[in-house]
Amino acid sequence: MMASTPLAPRTVALIGAPTDVGAGTRGASMGPEALRVAGLQAALQARGLQVEDRGNLVGPANPWAPPVNGYRHLEEVTAWNRAVHDAVWQELQSGHLPILLGGDHCLAIGSISAVARHCRQAGKKLRVLWLDAHADFNTHTLTPSGNLHGMPVAVLTGHGPEVLRSLLGEPALPAKVFRQIGIRSVDPGEKRFVHEQGLEVFDMRYIDEMGMRHTMELALATMDAHTHLHVSFDVDFLDPDIAPGVGTTVPGGPTYREAQLCMEMMADSGRLGSLDVMELNPALDVRNRTAALAVDLIESLFGKSTLMRPRDTTP
Repeated sequence: MMASTPLAPRTVALIGAPTDVGAGTRGASMGPEALRVAGLQAALQARGLQVEDRGNLVGPANPWAPPVNGYRHLEEVTAWNRAVHDAVWQELQSGHLPILLGGDHCLAIGSISAVARHCRQAGKKLRVLWLDAHADFNTHTLTPSGNLHGMPVAVLTGHGPEVLRSLLGEPALPAKVFRQIGIRSVDPGEKRFVHEQGLEVFDMRYIDEMGMRHTMELALATMDAHTHLHVSFDVDFLDPDIAPGVGTTVPGGPTYREAQLCMEMMADSGRLGSLDVMELNPALDVRNRTAALAVDLIESLFGKSTLMRPRDTTP
C-alpha cells in the first residue's frame, strides 16, 4: 500500500501598503514594517504555512491637502487602491491567501474589490467580516472630514466616487455581504444611512448583552463550502487599553479574550480566504505593543488555540 503524500502547506502572501493617504492622522504608513518587526512571518510559519513576503507596494505620497468636493486625496487613494487590487488579485489567481498589511482602511476598497472579482470568477459566495470601531459607511455628503478611510464600505456597496467604484466592477456588493463587529463610533448622518441600507451591525452594546460567542455564531451563520471569508481587521476594533497604537481610538472595545474568541471562531469556520490588517499606527504605539498583539490575534485566526481541539477539515 503506497504511503499518502502529505498536503503541501498553504501559501500566504504578505502585501505591504505603506500609506496613510486616506486617514486624518499620519503614521499608519509605518504599519507594515511594525507587523514585520513583531514577527508576523515567523508566527505564520509556525502554524505550518508557507509565507511569501512580497514587500511593499509603491504609490503616491500623502499630500496632506484639504477635501475637494467632499473627498480628501481622491486621486492618491485611487492610485493606491488600484495597486492593492492588482496585487491581491494576482495572489488569489495563484491560489494563495493574501494578507494586506496596511496602511489605512481606505485600502480595503482595493482588496475587497479583488476578492469580489475572484469570487465572481470562481462561483463563490463572499462574506466580509468587518472588525472595526467605526462603520466606515460615510459618503462625501455625510462625512465631517472628507477622509476616505471612513468610506470604504459605502464605496464597496455602490455609494462613492465612480473612479473607486469602477475597481469593483458590476454589480456593487450588496450590504448583506458584510457583518460589522465591534462598532461603537458612528457619525449621525452615517447612522441613518446604515439603517436605510440594512447593513448588519453587531455593535458593542450587542456584544455586551449577548456575548462574543453568540455574535460570532450569527456573523458566521449560513457559510458553506462555497463561501470565501474575507476578514477586514481594523486594529481600532480592539479596546485602546490593550491596543493604543491607532489613530482613531474609541474606548469600550473588545477585550483581549473577546478578540481571541472572535479570531478562534473564524478559524474554526475553515473558510478564511483573505485578510486585511489595517490602521496600525506605530507612531502612537508603546514599544510596538499593538503590533505584537495584532500578530498574536492573527495567529489565532490561523488556528492557534489555548488547547488542542479537533477541527473540522471538510473542504
